[in-house]
Amino acid sequence: MTMTGEEHTRGLTGPWWWPRRRSAVFDGALALASALECGAEGIGFARDAGIPVWAGVLFGAVAGVVLLVRRKWPVAVVLVAIAVTPAQMGFLLGIVGLYTLAAAEVPRRVIGALAGMSLVGTAVVTFVRVRQDMARGDLTLGDWFVPFAAVATALGLTAPPVLLGLYVGARRRLMESLRERADSLERELQLLAERAEERAEWARNEERTRIAREMHDVVAHRVSLMVVHAAALQAVARKDPEKAVRNAALVGDMGRQALTELREMLGVLRAGDADAGGGRRPVGVPLAAVGEAAAAAAAAASRVVEEAGEGPWLSELEELVGQSAAAGMVVELSVQGEARSYAAEVEQTAYRVVQEALTNVHKHAAGAKTHVRLAHRVSEIAMQVENEPPSEPGSASAAGLPSGGNGLLGMRERVLGLGGVFVSGPTDAGGFRVSAVIPAV
Repeated sequence: MTMTGEEHTRGLTGPWWWPRRRSAVFDGALALASALECGAEGIGFARDAGIPVWAGVLFGAVAGVVLLVRRKWPVAVVLVAIAVTPAQMGFLLGIVGLYTLAAAEVPRRVIGALAGMSLVGTAVVTFVRVRQDMARGDLTLGDWFVPFAAVATALGLTAPPVLLGLYVGARRRLMESLRERADSLERELQLLAERAEERAEWARNEERTRIAREMHDVVAHRVSLMVVHAAALQAVARKDPEKAVRNAALVGDMGRQALTELREMLGVLRAGDADAGGGRRPVGVPLAAVGEAAAAAAAAASRVVEEAGEGPWLSELEELVGQSAAAGMVVELSVQGEARSYAAEVEQTAYRVVQEALTNVHKHAAGAKTHVRLAHRVSEIAMQVENEPPSEPGSASAAGLPSGGNGLLGMRERVLGLGGVFVSGPTDAGGFRVSAVIPAV
């Protein structure tokens, strides 16, 4: 099992240049073995060179102990091994040094140059020694054996450690690359998980806001009409019983419509919350599962939007105007252009803008004459609701209609969310105008 980059970094607890303590112990054992080997071979070197034996042993031990720094300075170790090759010592030093050099982060040209020097040095020394042995009569083979022994010995002591070191170095670099890639993928996965959670939370907040706007439109409009009809019912209950009965029937119909729409929206909201609950990432859930949970939350939000999109249509606009007229408002509806079907969100937004504007007239300008204009254009749909000054100022407050101040804000959010334009404000004549243009997507 491979370790990630952070785990690998925490594992570097060795002294000095060693990554681990066991590496230091291993190199120390190799250096001790090399020193003993070179010291033993230094005895023969001292006799051939005519120097004291202790000097040859000391020279060999010092040369062999250089193997202790093979991880820090592999080039120096190989150079020392090449230098002591004529003394026929340091075989372990040369083999381990070439392996370490090939496995280290050293340019290939340096590895090739030092390996070539070691190959040539070993071949020359072996050639000279074998020729001397044949001259003394220790070997009775033909002249062909001298170059063969030199080349075979040089290749046997140089090629295997170099090839093994190149393989180990390449494998080590591959493992480091995989480790870095795993760290990068882990960071990317965490970032994607955070973004998925943010998108899921954003989708839930957007849906809550949209449902809140829908509920505001339904409650504000239906209940405002109910309050107006109730006030008229109270005024004519004794004078005109038949009109009082009609007003009472209208109040009942509007109350039932409001309850039906509220139940539908609350049902969709409840189902959306149940599905979107999977978007939250519980403690202990793998990061790979967050993407699926976020996708489920986004799908749930999308389903909520689609289900809620089955709202009012522009074809119901005449009925909406008729309800306001039945409540005592003088309202005129004019339609320009050829009527056609639009996307559900476009028709729903246009309907809600007109509905909220009429609700505001009931609240703030009861009894004022109102003009509702709808224009079907080539690439857009435009609507305008304009009321004249109220004939009896203060009648809205007398009816007890409160205002939350969210109607215009909700209309603006709806229209701008579809890339449209929304303008509202008082008119020069003292009335109020609400205008909106929505692209016909």
